[in-house]
Amino acid sequence: MILPIEDRAIAQAAALIRAGQLVAVPSETVYGLAADATDGEAVARIYAAKGRPSFNPLIVHVGSMADADAFAMLPPAAHRLARAFWPGPLTMVLPSRTGSPIAALVMAGLATIAIRMPSHPAMRALIEAAGVPLAAPSANASGRISATRAEHVSASLGDRVPLILDGGPTRHGLESTIVAVEPERLRLLRPGPIDAPALEQASGLPVMLVENGAIEAPGQLSSHYAPGKPVRLDARERRAGEWLIGFGAVAGDDTLSASGDLVEAAARLFDALHRADAVSSTGIAIAPIPHGGLGMAINDRLRRAAAPR
Repeated sequence: MILPIEDRAIAQAAALIRAGQLVAVPSETVYGLAADATDGEAVARIYAAKGRPSFNPLIVHVGSMADADAFAMLPPAAHRLARAFWPGPLTMVLPSRTGSPIAALVMAGLATIAIRMPSHPAMRALIEAAGVPLAAPSANASGRISATRAEHVSASLGDRVPLILDGGPTRHGLESTIVAVEPERLRLLRPGPIDAPALEQASGLPVMLVENGAIEAPGQLSSHYAPGKPVRLDARERRAGEWLIGFGAVAGDDTLSASGDLVEAAARLFDALHRADAVSSTGIAIAPIPHGGLGMAINDRLRRAAAPR
């Protein structure tokens, strides 16, 4: 069932959450597949619906700093980051607080918790109406293209989710930036809408990019965000059988941004991959994207989409 966002739909979604069920809901980044983060069986339904590996932790979405402090130990740098970027597209990986009610399955056996305060009105309204923190990974089958529209969720998950709240296309189009907050540095586990210079300025700590290593947060699998077809990067022209997604001067069959605007490209990225996956081509080619600023996050998603699987 797909419902437009209004008070009755939020109330219906909150009732499903309290009953241990799943709800797809838009955030400012992508659509999330939400469940009560304190209910282990509900969290298990997320993993089952997505086909998600159990070693891949989930992000807990909260509505207030008081909730964040109840679930995680926030050092001074985390408070500085929260003042700068919450509510918004920043996830912090922090030590889990002893006695926290968050289900152990959310943390996938780790001693840390990934936590975020979203800014989207629908996500915030659902957290408030349900009265619980929400575990909410992207609302798509594991490893596939993230959902930036309600119809993407429906096509990927079908009847595995009983209710989809339709808020139209998401604003950022990329998942949140994820940082592990440590005493002397931040480790950037997943690039996103908030870039490293902004993180350094707000936190007063240096930022180290983590490109390989143990899974500590969502989005670190080498193959992720993947269409059902082979993906070729840095393409300036299409090869036989390919659908070309352009950028800037490379026009293509579709474009992330004809003007070379990285903000527009990020917002359109997953939507363009969904369209490319739906046409009759045998492969997808994508024009070069500059690596600076938001381009770092876009290229991170593209590299994982193109990885062997």
